[in-house]
Amino acid sequence: MINIGIIGGSGYTAGELIRILMFHPNAKIDFVYSTTNAGKPLSIAHHDLLGDIEMNFTDTVNPNVDVVFLCLGHGKSISFLENNQFSDQTKIIDLGNDFRLTKDKDFNGKSFVYGLPELNKTDIKNTQFIANPGCFATAIQLALLPLASNGLLNDDVHINATTGSTGAGVTPSETTHFSWRNNNMSHYKAFNHQHLGEINQSINQIQSAYKHELIFVPNRGDFARGIFATLYTKIEGSLEDVVAKYKAFYKDHPFVTVTTTDINMKQVVQTNKCIISLIKKGDRILITSVIDNLVKGASGQAIQNMNLMFGFDESTGLHLKPSGF
Repeated sequence: MINIGIIGGSGYTAGELIRILMFHPNAKIDFVYSTTNAGKPLSIAHHDLLGDIEMNFTDTVNPNVDVVFLCLGHGKSISFLENNQFSDQTKIIDLGNDFRLTKDKDFNGKSFVYGLPELNKTDIKNTQFIANPGCFATAIQLALLPLASNGLLNDDVHINATTGSTGAGVTPSETTHFSWRNNNMSHYKAFNHQHLGEINQSINQIQSAYKHELIFVPNRGDFARGIFATLYTKIEGSLEDVVAKYKAFYKDHPFVTVTTTDINMKQVVQTNKCIISLIKKGDRILITSVIDNLVKGASGQAIQNMNLMFGFDESTGLHLKPSGF
């Protein structure tokens, strides 16, 4: 059994970690850290846990846990690690954006590996520190990496992706308020979303000659969880050839499925799966990528990384069923 600490325990990603780790055969939650809810039961923030887990939030950490998950707001992981020390053996998985870019990966003697298993599995197995990818970044990279690995990205890529309200975090805001979000839709951070940096970084990791633009429009959806992303670009070759390349790229990656059928978001919500659909018309390919922003886009992928770091099968504890209806 590995002992686990969770920092920032009141948020959505921490809640998902707790729900999955409760049933992980090799994991035991040692503490869940929250300064705002210290001493209160976990169910005060995560109501669905009532009756499932008898544990209180704490405002102290056990520095000797085997692995700690940082579920803090973006930009807050550095300050937390500066003020809290863990043992030399403790593995750290950061779900924020502090260490995702190459220029930010080194911190106080720690070097963070970008934790997209479908790209960096070997490095993840051999590291102590992981920078977990962003949710949009996960859906978009999984849609594009097979093309990049075959040198087929030779034009601009147009991306339109819609995320649920949980993508904005647990703290209420004007655009997550029910009265505003219900029966509504809007885009935000068009062309300059913060995840573009890590997406471009990964593409250039395997197709260094790619110099074109990723034209990304993110949208707020009228639903709680999930990401539905559509991407199109120009490529040569038949649909059959492209599908074969995608299936070859993901043959050793259990959570990615490639199809030519129409797909929908409910096929992946509450799972660690990514489903990719491919359609080609003329010289344009349409790629649809769907994930759960809180699972494959955050906590599930973090546990997948944990499994790899500790030598478990990467799917351990992550055989989750989609909602279906």
